[in-house]
Amino acid sequence: MVGTSGSGKTTFSIRLADRLGVRHVELDAHFWQPDWQQPDRDAFNERMIATLAGLDGWVCDGNYGSIAADHADTIVWLDLPLRTCLWRVLRRAVRRARQHELLWGTNRESWSRLIGRDSLTWWVLTTHGRRRRDLTELFGAPAYRHLRRVRLLSSAEAEAWLASV
Repeated sequence: MVGTSGSGKTTFSIRLADRLGVRHVELDAHFWQPDWQQPDRDAFNERMIATLAGLDGWVCDGNYGSIAADHADTIVWLDLPLRTCLWRVLRRAVRRARQHELLWGTNRESWSRLIGRDSLTWWVLTTHGRRRRDLTELFGAPAYRHLRRVRLLSSAEAEAWLASV
């Protein structure tokens, strides 16, 4: 499951995994280290490939390159509008900051990071268009031809597709 921040990847992936009776793997949970530090990318990729290869079935979500492509049969892209993603990110960040929600066992959203250049809101504003271009290219790449590719352009389309699985 791929898509920009706020597209609903994790929520949708959890529902899809439940529907399929397989494990959900949230790549963010394996990626982010204490104080929002990033791991060594090669070590992270190796660890995730080993994790996925050890499962009979799975649904994973995240935008970490082609980690799962060799082990997947389908790639789903939640390509929702910028306004939807922005609203979801802002609403989620406020909830997490208000509730002091612990993320992946190590991190928390802070009120000071709700807006500004270090915020997820800014990230969505500045990467939504680029992510759409990158994922359009990825969907056409020869390395992904073996995958069933599903691009969902709205929440309603995503719900309809999920109901059909």
